[in-house]
Amino acid sequence: MKRFTSAVVLSFTLVTILSACVSAPTGPTVAVMPRAGKPFEIFQQEDQQCRTFAANSVKDTSDAALKEAATSAAIGAALGAVAGAVIQGGSHTNIGTGAGVGLLGGAAMGSMNASGKQNQAQVQYNIAYQQCMYAKGNQVPSFR
Repeated sequence: MKRFTSAVVLSFTLVTILSACVSAPTGPTVAVMPRAGKPFEIFQQEDQQCRTFAANSVKDTSDAALKEAATSAAIGAALGAVAGAVIQGGSHTNIGTGAGVGLLGGAAMGSMNASGKQNQAQVQYNIAYQQCMYAKGNQVPSFR
């Protein structure tokens, strides 16, 4: 029973650590330039305003990516523990091993799903940032 408890504690610790790998966009990945004649100090103020606007526009998407990673890892650990118990007839050693294997599989799936959501959040962040900066009269790159 002691091994099972250790495996569960280790599993939840790893889930917490893996979930920390998912983060919200920290800034735009597009270049925006001030229009001709605009003082740089004004451009910097607008940049900060637009970064705040963009961060607020993707808040829900970033939170969803974090939850996706944690949930997938936790479900994987639970399924792994059940599989370990079923395969070896309830041996506590195999429950811990199954939980560990399930945690790794669940964490991998959660990481892939969270990565997709994180990329989506970055695209949404960039669009919101560009819209804001364009509305303030700055030069935004175009795609042709």
